[in-house]
Amino acid sequence: FANYCMMTSVAKVTDIIKPVPGESFLSKINKVVVHPLVLLSVVDHYNRLDKVLGSQRRVVGVLLGAVKGNTLDISNSFAVPFEEDISDKNVWYLDHDYLENMFSMFKKVNARERIVGWYHSGPKLSQNDIKINDIFRRYNMNSVLVIVDVKLMTDGDGLPTQAYIVVDEVHDDGTPTSKTFEHLPSEIGAEEAEEVGVEHLLRDIKDKSIGTLSQKISNQAQGLEGLARQLNEIQEYLNLVTSGKLPVNQQIIYQLQDVFNLLPDLSGEKLVRASFVQTNDQMLGVYLAAIIRTILALHDLIQNKINNREAERKEEESMQHSGHGSGDKKGSKSTAIKDLINGHTSGTANNTEGTKDESSKKKTDGDQKS
Repeated sequence: FANYCMMTSVAKVTDIIKPVPGESFLSKINKVVVHPLVLLSVVDHYNRLDKVLGSQRRVVGVLLGAVKGNTLDISNSFAVPFEEDISDKNVWYLDHDYLENMFSMFKKVNARERIVGWYHSGPKLSQNDIKINDIFRRYNMNSVLVIVDVKLMTDGDGLPTQAYIVVDEVHDDGTPTSKTFEHLPSEIGAEEAEEVGVEHLLRDIKDKSIGTLSQKISNQAQGLEGLARQLNEIQEYLNLVTSGKLPVNQQIIYQLQDVFNLLPDLSGEKLVRASFVQTNDQMLGVYLAAIIRTILALHDLIQNKINNREAERKEEESMQHSGHGSGDKKGSKSTAIKDLINGHTSGTANNTEGTKDESSKKKTDGDQKS
């Protein structure tokens, strides 16, 4: 099935891989520069596929850019439908028609961008990467593979990109040559407009409650963690070489020797004392900053409690004033009711006294007549 996919759309491919004047596909590439737009596109592709399928499968896409001297500048990318069997890596599918149609539309927008390679989300090289790269070599003979570690971009430190190019490996025993991947140095580069966009994104992501000093310290801690991880990889490689499991690569040994020669000599007493003094001065500033930050936090807490108590006191006073007012109204009403009752009872008493006087007067008048 993969061979059938490789044989389709030959007429379109010949039109796509026409070289641009002044551009040499066979030039030696020494460095790969990846733009931030490519990283954002890969992360978006990975997250969208993860939400749809719900599985941590790797994603594949096309890299667009141009060769500037010996540097490959990757400025754009787009996703390509890709499927593979997890149990059998020899079974996979890549949609060529979608790739060619998308590139034709990108070509109308920016004719300078050519297909320079492909990417996948890794995090490591896979068994079928050589065969997939053979398909992309139909569009560019120097097709470059860039592995973008999405998990390292979100949860780790260091550069999330690793670039590779296919070379022919010559065996010492006379067996036929085989294709293998050779590592290329890679870095993250951006133009001025892209830097402005990335800065705006970082402003939205950055935690404003953390000061710049804390951010610098956290960045240094992440850098030290990355350095420790790389030193562990160097140690593992040297252990494999000394045990005979890997052949000796003189170029790697020379580079390690250059690294060791650049290390400072820490045996000198003056250098050690100077480094300790500088470290103590820096830690003093961090300590004072932490104390000041704690004092300010306590001050804000105490001021907040004072404000809350003042608000509660004002609320109680307002409730007491409203209570007195309602009490006066109730007292006036009860007084009026009492007066009304007293007046009614006194009136009835006077009426009874009047009737008694009249009856006694009538009685005396009757006695006199008799």
